[in-house]
Amino acid sequence: MILKEHNPEGKHKKHAKLARPSTGNFGRNEWAIVGGPCTVIKLLADDIIAALSSSYKCAYADTAHNHDITQVPGRLASGAIVDYTDQVNYQQFNFQNPLMPYQLKQQFANADLVLVNGNHQQANAQVVIIDINKKASLQKRVEQLTNVQLFLLADYSDEPFDFIKEAIPNWQQITVYRLADRERIITFFETNLQQVRPVLNGLVLAGGQSLRMGFDKGNVNWHGKAQRYHMADMLKPFCNEVFISCRSGQQGEIDKQYPSLEDTFTGLGPFGAILSAFREKPDSAWLVIACDLPLMDEGTLRNLVAWRNSSSVATAYHSPVTDFPEPLIAIWEPKSYPVLLSYLAQGYSCPRKVLINTDITLLNPPEPEALTNVNTPDELEKIKRVIHQKTATS
Repeated sequence: MILKEHNPEGKHKKHAKLARPSTGNFGRNEWAIVGGPCTVIKLLADDIIAALSSSYKCAYADTAHNHDITQVPGRLASGAIVDYTDQVNYQQFNFQNPLMPYQLKQQFANADLVLVNGNHQQANAQVVIIDINKKASLQKRVEQLTNVQLFLLADYSDEPFDFIKEAIPNWQQITVYRLADRERIITFFETNLQQVRPVLNGLVLAGGQSLRMGFDKGNVNWHGKAQRYHMADMLKPFCNEVFISCRSGQQGEIDKQYPSLEDTFTGLGPFGAILSAFREKPDSAWLVIACDLPLMDEGTLRNLVAWRNSSSVATAYHSPVTDFPEPLIAIWEPKSYPVLLSYLAQGYSCPRKVLINTDITLLNPPEPEALTNVNTPDELEKIKRVIHQKTATS
């Protein structure tokens, strides 16, 4: 794998300039609940997770109070660095060494929502409980209140403390609920998760060498223009931006009216093209489509987007030909980026293998023939006849 760095000035750079995903200490959407007793925070987190877990993948982070425990658990006491136990209905990992920030983010990468006990851990956004019994404790943490988005009033509390008003100039614009009003609190989180759904971009895979076809499949004119442009135009109504993926040296062949993305993970085919797209825009979801799908139609794309599940790693169609998920007409969510990289690190570069072995939303195509791809001259002639017949009928 070759990672290219664009440096038009020709100056030496120690590190490549990479777009970094928008993550906090744990995940993309993390909230520290601070200001109440730890038991109250845990119970609130339990209620939120129980209400949202059917639609979103939720996680929780805390610090234990077991100050009296000096013996580490399991085989860690004997010197093991990791102790894994399959507990049948859940999996348990114990680590000997502290997890570094990068490792923590990997553990929480699949979570849509991370709730954090703010009495012990910090997060990008905060929910502040106003509890007179924890006033002194909260005052010690006032500097951590950098992005307060919700106040929760405990019993006998009617408004935020004076030191909070001084520290947060816009405190009057922040939503305030009673701590007991669980339904409104849950709705608050649900609404926020809906609003931060990753934007959807389009990626037309047109960087293959078309060795079996003998000429560039992206240039075949099935529908009045080169197929790569036809596919890009089909994606535009469903995507924020649409890019044509191309191999090194191919960008000069692409019409300037169509933005292009050159593969920076070379020699990996579609797998590398998807990774290259995420490298460019890691916070976007990508509707990836191969350029050699001449029977693809608007209804099939609309159905895919309508049933998109941003909580899954990807949303894909089941291929009746292979009996497996079809990776080259699929929506890959931002959380798939670290998954793809982890597969590459283990020596795998097959996007279908990733879909088979991860949590995806699998759909049946409304028109199975729309998934038909063309790789050889014989298949091309066959599809020509099908398109001619469809045109004549319509």
